[in-house]
Amino acid sequence: MNAQPDILSHYQVIAQLSSRMLTEARASRWDAVFALGEQYHEAVEALRNLDLHSLEERAARKKLLTQILDDDANIRRLAMPELERLSGLLGNVKRQHRVLRTYSGTLA
Repeated sequence: MNAQPDILSHYQVIAQLSSRMLTEARASRWDAVFALGEQYHEAVEALRNLDLHSLEERAARKKLLTQILDDDANIRRLAMPELERLSGLLGNVKRQHRVLRTYSGTLA
């Protein structure tokens, strides 16, 4: 019974981090999303080290986990246009590099 509040507090920390990440993603502050993502990863790793076999307060854990997964899905949805934009930029750079290498012969 001791470990249960500890488990819920870990879920609450993860839920708060995912919520903050979603807020930052909505504002297109990707550096902040990345920084919070590192904290999120650490919190998930810490949760993995806890005993989750107790069935007490399972509904509370389920609610927090649902929020975390919803936030994650929304962050991914918001990040996709940015990732596609970056992919396009990288493609342009590669094409420019190929053209320069082809016509100047100076780039290796």
